[in-house]
Amino acid sequence: MERSTDLFIQLLTDSQPALYASIRTLVPDREAAREVLQETNLTLWHKAEDYEAGTSFLSWATSIARHHVLNYRRKQRREKLIFSEELVQELSAVQAEFVNDVESYVTLLRGCLEKLPAEQRELITLRYSGDSSVQQIADSKGRTVGAVSQLLYRIREVLLNCIKLQLQKGVT
Repeated sequence: MERSTDLFIQLLTDSQPALYASIRTLVPDREAAREVLQETNLTLWHKAEDYEAGTSFLSWATSIARHHVLNYRRKQRREKLIFSEELVQELSAVQAEFVNDVESYVTLLRGCLEKLPAEQRELITLRYSGDSSVQQIADSKGRTVGAVSQLLYRIREVLLNCIKLQLQKGVT
C-alpha cells in the first residue's frame, strides 16, 4: 500500500503544472484557478483508489478538474461577463485532446532546461516557479527591469528552439 501511495503522490506532484495550465485555460482569474486546482487535488486524493495504474494520470486528473471548473463556472453565473456553458464544454473538449501532448512537451522542456547554464536556469526558476516579478528579480540581481526582461525573452527563445529541435528529431 505504501508503494502505491508514493506513486500516486509522485504522479499528483508531477501533474501540477500541466493541471494548473489546463485549469487556467478555462478559468482566467489566477486566484480562482488556484482554488479550483486545490479542490481538484482534494478530489483526486479522495478518489486515489479509482485511478487505474498504467493509464494516463493527467487525462484522469484533467477530467476531474473539468468538473470542478464547471462547478466554479456555475457559481460565477452572477457575473456579467461569463462564457456560456456550451463554450466551456467545447474548450474542455479541445483541451482534452492536447493533454497527452502536454506530458511530452513537459518532458522535452525539462530536458531543455537542464541544458541551460545555471544562471539562466535560476532566472527561469525565479520567474516561473517562484512567482517573482521581473522587478523583484531585477532588484535582487542588480540589473534593470529591461535587461531582465530581455534576458528572459532570450532564454524562452532558446527553450522554444530546443523543444522544436527535439520534436524534429522525434525525441519525446
